[in-house]
Amino acid sequence: MTVAWPRSVRPPGAALAAALIGSALAILPPAAGEGPPGRRPMPAEAVDAQDVITPVPSNLGADPDRVALGRMLFSDTRLSRGGDRACITCHDIRSNGASAVARNLTADGTPVRRNTPTAFNAALSFRLGWAGDIPSLPDQAEIALTQPEFLGGSWPSILAVVRGDPALAGPFQAAYGREADRAAVIDAINSFERSLLTPDSRFDRWLRGDAYALTEAERAGYALFQGIGCAACHQGINVGGNLFEKVGIFVTIPNKTAEVLRVPSLRNVAVTAPYFDDGGVATLPEAVRLMARAQLGRELTPAQAASIVAFLGTLTGSYEGRPLTAPAAAPQP
Repeated sequence: MTVAWPRSVRPPGAALAAALIGSALAILPPAAGEGPPGRRPMPAEAVDAQDVITPVPSNLGADPDRVALGRMLFSDTRLSRGGDRACITCHDIRSNGASAVARNLTADGTPVRRNTPTAFNAALSFRLGWAGDIPSLPDQAEIALTQPEFLGGSWPSILAVVRGDPALAGPFQAAYGREADRAAVIDAINSFERSLLTPDSRFDRWLRGDAYALTEAERAGYALFQGIGCAACHQGINVGGNLFEKVGIFVTIPNKTAEVLRVPSLRNVAVTAPYFDDGGVATLPEAVRLMARAQLGRELTPAQAASIVAFLGTLTGSYEGRPLTAPAAAPQP
């Protein structure tokens, strides 16, 4: 248990320790990229920040052979009912793991109910889907593969494709010790999804002790993010994704019902516009101001919103060595 000592009853040596930490922090250069390279003593504020947010790991121990199989299936349009779409159609891992549109289209051309969440770091969330009604990655894969509004495939046709393709059938036998079946196909896709992590954001580098990873303005944005209460819901390894919350606590959001949704992750949020479950907000500053008003009862100034946006930009991580980017703009109808 961590004890927060009042100033009047701090144990001997606490004041000296605080003074030493404060002195060390005061001499740190404020700007990212300044100073000599290499690991340095962790700033005291970064130590405190790890009580709120923890860095994304580089891997979750997924089996490489199964990951490779899942990668192929993730892009295989033959698994869909019409042979014209795959997981990557809506979850573009070449950019942000989602898409540029407010709502993707179903197999029959109508918009899906909600905006497509990014596939990156989804394995770090405790439940999936905006409503949090998908308990696990296996459940999510089953829904994506077979539900009519997504790929709309059937297990007999999916397994026929996998078993009939030597590039898949042999590797499945080697990776699972048996012919491809429903459980193995789902596990392969999930193995790949567990590899879709985005470590090495500048904020995570700062958490790990790189004092120059953030600018003074970005650190101020994080302090404001904490100070006004954003971190009450957006915390943990995924900066969200680990609890439910009513939408519109203080103010009802226009054109939205006051439903309870899973708090979304803010990892890579700077490159995953448009925002909210309906994709109804185009820019991050607008989303920040609306959330502050609706969830916290706070009216942010443009400068305050910009400060929080500066911090949120530091949460963009990298996949396979490249920083995530926003996808190409959606074509106009």
